[in-house]
This record gives sequence, structure tokens and C-alpha cells, in this order.
Amino acid sequence: MRLWLLRHGEAEPKARADAERNLTDAGRLEVERAAAHLQGLPLQAILVSPYQRAKQTAEIVRQTLGFTGPVETVPWLTPETDPADAMLYLDRRAEQQLLLVTHQPFVGALGGWLVSGHRESPLPMATASLAELDGEYLAAGLMQLAGLHHPD
Repeated sequence: MRLWLLRHGEAEPKARADAERNLTDAGRLEVERAAAHLQGLPLQAILVSPYQRAKQTAEIVRQTLGFTGPVETVPWLTPETDPADAMLYLDRRAEQQLLLVTHQPFVGALGGWLVSGHRESPLPMATASLAELDGEYLAAGLMQLAGLHHPD
């Protein structure tokens, strides 16, 4: 199983609601650079947070890669989701090559938990950071960090 975790690009600081914040121009460029690390990889699906900045990030990735597979908005990829709760949804997925587009603190917590098996070592995920995790099974402590790319 290969799982990529992508934090959304830089977003405007304010909007009527946190979920409505849009990417900045700099955030769009960050995402394009992050997407370049996914070129030629066998993604099967993209799961994305319902927040506007994450949906914009996923769309930039889709366009940059020319990805024609499913891009699915899921309600559980929000900043405060518990990684254990997310695993209930991820365990139901059949894909072996999956990209999640989401937020801090969730993205760092999930990545750290999958690699270390505990929550005390979250992955450092700046805006548009991309983590690549590999493992035979998607379970806490059983994935390996194969790569971590931060925007320039």
C-alpha cells in the first residue's frame, strides 16, 4: 500500500468561516511544485477534505497530473479528525495507491501515527508538504516514511 498525504497550499488568513478560506497565489504555486513529485506515479484515487482550500489543492493536483481517476470529497478529512476515526474509513478502501488532501493538525498526526505507532511524533507538514508512506498494511506503526517534500 502506498499512501500520499498532502497538506493544502497556503490559504488566505480570513474568510467568513475557516472552511471557506481560498488558496493564495503563493499557495497555488506551492501546490503545483508539490504535484510535480507525483508525476508518473500510479495514483488510483484522490480523497479530499470538504474545505475550499483543500478542494482547490486537489483540483490543481488533478490538472497538473492530468489525473482522470476519482477525486472524492469526504467529510472526515478535516483539521480536527482523529486518526483512529479516519482509519475506520480508510480500512474500507480497496485502492493501494491513494492521495489524501487535508489539513494540520490531522495530516501530521495521521502520518506520524502510521509511521511510529503513537501520536507523540507528528510529521512536520508545512503548507503543500507531501509525505509518501509505504507499507504492506495501512495500520499504526506499520508504514514507512518513504519521502517528505516541503515547498521551496
